[in-house]
Amino acid sequence: MNFDQLFKQISPEELSDNVFTLVGKDLYVITAGKEDQSNSMTGSGGGMGLLFKIPTTWCILRSDRYTLEMIKKEQTYTMSYFPNEYKEQMLFLGSKSGRNTEKMKEVELTPVQTPSGDISFREARLIIECRLTQITTPNPNDFYTQETKDYINKAYKEVSDYRNYIFGEITHLWVKK
Repeated sequence: MNFDQLFKQISPEELSDNVFTLVGKDLYVITAGKEDQSNSMTGSGGGMGLLFKIPTTWCILRSDRYTLEMIKKEQTYTMSYFPNEYKEQMLFLGSKSGRNTEKMKEVELTPVQTPSGDISFREARLIIECRLTQITTPNPNDFYTQETKDYINKAYKEVSDYRNYIFGEITHLWVKK
């Protein structure tokens, strides 16, 4: 089956999922790269909304993640959401670095290429295809509540622990047929 037989494109306004559930309770897989080389990792948290009147997602990645390197290189990525039965495979993608393993060949998910050439998985129920618009590293002094300041200061003990906020314009949104 080709991509168009598996997935139907919808507009961001047609997304029926609760955004707070998608980014707050559900795990997702962030994938960057093309058919010849890609890397995925598990994601959680982030958000969706309008930035400069453009449908946008944002997620938080550690600065040392290989997937972040791939996002910077390709400047596109997908965020894929799966039925709960694939949770173990999603967690597997977050348990190893693709920089020095063959995890993309080991995972029990089937890669599929979107019409734009980005990579997701046949088993996904929802694919959000994004074009990178901004990467920013928050400064701990930019936070105002004590709880947030404490969290950031604890999380940023090492440079490799720094989180980057990744903003991406939603270019395509696909749902399983």
